[in-house]
Amino acid sequence: MKSAVVTSFKAPLEIVDRDTPRPSTGEVLVRLETCGLCHTDIHAAHGDWPVQPVLPVVPGHEGIGIVEELGAGVRDRHVGDRVAIAWLGEACGECRYCIDGRETLCESQKNSGYSIDGAFSEYAVASSKYVVAVPDGISSIDAAPLSCAGLTTYKALKVAQVTPTERVGIFGVGGLGHLAVQYARIMGGTVVAVDIEKTKLDLAAELGAEQLVNALEVDPVATIQAEGGLDVAVVLAASPRVFEQAFQSLRRGGRLICVALPAEGTMSISIFDTVLKGISVIGTIVGTRQDLVEVFALHAAGRTRVVAETRELVEVNEAMAEVLSGKVTGRLVFQL
Repeated sequence: MKSAVVTSFKAPLEIVDRDTPRPSTGEVLVRLETCGLCHTDIHAAHGDWPVQPVLPVVPGHEGIGIVEELGAGVRDRHVGDRVAIAWLGEACGECRYCIDGRETLCESQKNSGYSIDGAFSEYAVASSKYVVAVPDGISSIDAAPLSCAGLTTYKALKVAQVTPTERVGIFGVGGLGHLAVQYARIMGGTVVAVDIEKTKLDLAAELGAEQLVNALEVDPVATIQAEGGLDVAVVLAASPRVFEQAFQSLRRGGRLICVALPAEGTMSISIFDTVLKGISVIGTIVGTRQDLVEVFALHAAGRTRVVAETRELVEVNEAMAEVLSGKVTGRLVFQL
């Protein structure tokens, strides 16, 4: 089978022929059809974060494919099932976080494409308990971005506890942001889209954003505050400066929802403003298996639209460069 493999943090990914893996106890073998390209895959390939993957590693955590073989003891999946391999590859199932509905905080978790091989490959093995069924009626091209870009932003908006008519700023309208605009609208928010690319802002308008802010042309903080500020600011752009602008755009009682993970890793905000204005700073990482079930259900019901372009796996390095350029309007998806 062909796989895209990180062999060095300073080198391009290599397309390698590997033996097809066999599922161990509790695992399934999945023949991949698609896998989305997430910025996290680029961070993994470059070793950007404090905890680096052990190399070699196959990235990819938006994998959609067909179960072809069951490992010993698997009773919850069947050959022929179409499933998603998401970021949460496995968790302990027993800690306080797993049992109270916060499994993505499990300290023993394994992450697809980071601590275990992911879905930039023709085949992958995965825990049968942590793959999620993909409903009929959702294409595998759409299902791939929903498995992380959709899941992550849906969870962020749930954590934000958006109530109808609240002003919700989406900072960064790309693979994640175009879905965040839609979830904020579904939850009743009035959406303010912030980006530096006109094409992305035009897409946000198509998807229901009511105020568009081009941060290259205007001061985003002054522009947003002139309209009364934000109740919620969801930051999806991997830049500390954007986090700071989002914070400054909040009105009293606002919530800063931190999603993106810049390689620089720090931001500077006012303690004075945080305290006196009653501002909450909240971190959120992807979503649970149940959250993904809900994301798929919304899409199957026609409530969301995925904007994606396809690429071949051999184009993986060029695709990563495209994402880093900031010019990709939606999500890039590898057809496998």
